[in-house]
Amino acid sequence: MKALYVSLIIVIVDQITKLLVKGFAISFLGLNFEGMYLGQMIPVWGDFFRLTFVENPGMAFGYDPGESFKLIISIFSLIASIGLVIYLYVIRDKSLSLRIAIACILGGAVGNLIDRTFYGVFFDYAPLFYGKVVDFFDFDFFNFTLFGRSYDRWPVFNIADAAVTIGVLILILFYKKHNEIEEVSENKVEVSGISGINISEKVSELSSDNPQIIKKDQINEQTDIRKEISD
Repeated sequence: MKALYVSLIIVIVDQITKLLVKGFAISFLGLNFEGMYLGQMIPVWGDFFRLTFVENPGMAFGYDPGESFKLIISIFSLIASIGLVIYLYVIRDKSLSLRIAIACILGGAVGNLIDRTFYGVFFDYAPLFYGKVVDFFDFDFFNFTLFGRSYDRWPVFNIADAAVTIGVLILILFYKKHNEIEEVSENKVEVSGISGINISEKVSELSSDNPQIIKKDQINEQTDIRKEISD
């Protein structure tokens, strides 16, 4: 279950970066960090990469399914996260690549689940399970349309989103490699099977062409049996 450390690191880094962007205040500790204001943009690498503070009320790509589905999304994310933890335990002895992939997806799911579940209450703007996900990575991208919306930049995302994407990519590469290994193994079995058939055919041909060889072998076998009995 060491892969859970990967998930834990992702959640910690994700939440720290989100709190630095959004800002936070802990009165009993005397902490008050302003962060960025909603909609603020900070260029990092010209217009190609910038930090843009947005809050996602719904699903990926900023898709908002409406208030009635927010609770369903949050509960589904919770159930999925529990399922991933159980699956990590099941595959604890499996390939490291597979475990890392699931751990990345789990870390990303939990990171965004914390936003949806607690941020509304923590920042006092919504009840439990109705919080908004904090996004801030903003990259330039070619124009495209998705869910009826047009984009001229890649939708703003966060560490948790990136972790889920990386986990899925590792899974794809893992299963591709796994299938290639299976194909090679099957080919080896086929080749060995063909070789065995060819050897049997050659022996049969030699036997039919040289019956004396078989006869000599049979005599030797009978002699060995007699020696074993006498001993």
